[in-house]
This record gives sequence, structure tokens and C-alpha cells, in this order.
Amino acid sequence: MGIGFKVEKRLNAPAWVRFAVTISSILLSFVAGGIFLYTQGVSPIDAYGTILRSAFGSYFDLSETVVKALPLAMVSLAVMLCFTMRVWNIGAEGQALMGAWAAAAMVRYFPMDNRVAMLALMALAAALAGGFWAGIAGFLKARWNVNEIITTLMLNYIAIRFLEYFVYGPWRDPAALGFPMASPFPASARLPLLWGTRIHMGLYAVLLLTVIMEIVLRKTRWGYEIRVLGSNAGAARYAGMNVASSVVVVMFISGAIAGFAGMCEISGLQGRLQAGFSAQYGYTAIIVAWLAHLNPALSLVVAFLMGALLVGGPALQIGMGLPLASAMILQGLILFFVLGGEFFQKYRIKLEKRR
Repeated sequence: MGIGFKVEKRLNAPAWVRFAVTISSILLSFVAGGIFLYTQGVSPIDAYGTILRSAFGSYFDLSETVVKALPLAMVSLAVMLCFTMRVWNIGAEGQALMGAWAAAAMVRYFPMDNRVAMLALMALAAALAGGFWAGIAGFLKARWNVNEIITTLMLNYIAIRFLEYFVYGPWRDPAALGFPMASPFPASARLPLLWGTRIHMGLYAVLLLTVIMEIVLRKTRWGYEIRVLGSNAGAARYAGMNVASSVVVVMFISGAIAGFAGMCEISGLQGRLQAGFSAQYGYTAIIVAWLAHLNPALSLVVAFLMGALLVGGPALQIGMGLPLASAMILQGLILFFVLGGEFFQKYRIKLEKRR
């Protein structure tokens, strides 16, 4: 006689299991992060304390955390829409870049003194550009079943080089001393700032999009179809749902939201188009979406906490001499353990006696 293990699939994980697994995954990621910090000759307690003080230590620090959280929250909504349908959009980074490029093009070639009209034109162009960029992968997926993970990821690199061509070349500001950036935006193309901080009007856009996403996914027929397609595409086809068109539409809308996020970032924060402005928010937003369990409202909280980690990265570099990539390693550990925790939400492990 001996003792063995048996893995059983859960029909429906209780809420307490999902909560316990998520909390345990996050705690384990911080333990693993503490081990990494210790190997770098840094006290984990001091390092985590530095992150907390730099993110929440003052009114200015708190506002900077919100600034970092805004693009994460918006882009996480973009990828969340696709992930709910089990379409894996890994290209939000490139879609945000294309949206920013399109918004900058409107400022350069169609300038207006009216702020409302200028911002509306920039937002429309950014959404269309981001939607088109994601729609390419969506069309290839729907028409020939091309793996969207590969296409969206490769399109990221094309978008990066495409934007760099303009900021290094024809759009480079002569007064930028050779740095890769376009000319500054006029006041009509800038999102207003709030409360004397660097927080911009994109905050209201994030809150509005979160409410809309919550209503669409939970309360509408189209949202129900997205969830059905994600849980069982075969059953959805049998029920008469058009899977191919849904893939294209969802990818387009996802890219449009990411493109709009890119426009908000350069209009509200940067004030011009420049290389590397996104700071890889498109990839970090994937972590936010999964940590939030594809819940739009919860993504705001997760984005805020992830923004604190991004603010704490430079503090670790300045105060403790750690590389700036340390914060990225901590993010990666969080994603690793959260994805690992998905197994325990879908399956249970039981002990059994074996002869």
C-alpha cells in the first residue's frame, strides 16, 4: 500500500478558492522576489520598504503612482476583452505605439486651435490606427487560423521600428539636440492636468471605459457571446454564432482601446511623440489583466499597485544601487506565480491510497 496523488478538474472553483489561490500566488511571488533581492546583497524588507515609501510616501509620490497606473489600466482593458474570448492579443504595445503615431500625425498635419476638436481628432485617429493594427492579426486568425500570439508579437516590433523611423527621421525636432523626439504639441493638443499634478484627463477616460467594459461583458448579449466563445467555441458555432467575425471585431476594438491609451500617454504626459515613451506598458498590462482575473473593476486596483512597483523601480536603483530591471524581474515573478496558480483554480489534488 502506498499514497499517491490524483488530479481532478474542478467543475466550478468556489470564490474562496480563487481568492486564496490569488493571494497565495502574490505572497509567493514576493517571497521569490525577496530571495532574488537577497542574492543581490540587499535586504528584502528594506527594498520593499523603499518601494512603498517611494510610491505612497507623499502626495506627489501618490500622484506619480496614479500617473503610472493610468496607461496600465487602460491597456489592461484592451487585452482583457480579447482574453475573455480566449484570443491572445500580445500586441497592445504596438497598437498603443501606432495610436500615438496617428495622434501625432493629426497634430502635425491638421493642427487646430480648438482643444475639443483637436483632441477628438487625435482620439479618433489613434483608435482607428490601433484598431487597424490589431485587426490585421484578427483577420489572419479568422481567415487562415494564423496564431495570433505570433502575429501580434511580431507586429509590435514593426510598430516600434515604424515609429522610430519618424522620430529619428522626418519628424525629429531640430531643437531636440539629436534626441529621437518630434516637436512639442501645442496647448490645444494637450490633455488638461488635474489637481496641480501630472495626472491628466485620461483618468476620467479610464474610469468611463471600465464602467462600459463591465456593462458590456456582464450585462449585454454581445458580452455573453464573447464569454461563450471563450469557454466553448464549438458550442458557440453550433448555436449559430459567427466566430470569425467576432474575432476580427474584438481584436479591432481591443486595438482601438490600446491606441487611445497611446494617444492619452503622449497628449497628457509626454507632450510630444518620442521613442520609448510607452515603457513597455503593453506587456505589463497583461500581468494586470490576469491578476484581475479579467475583471474590469478589479483591474483598476491591480493597475494602481503595479504602478507603485513601477515607481519603486527607480528608487531601488538610486537608493540601493540595484539595476532598473529589478522591478521588471519582480513583475515577471508575479506573473509566473499567478499563472501557476491558475492550475490550482482549475484542478484539485487529492491524496489516495494505492495498492
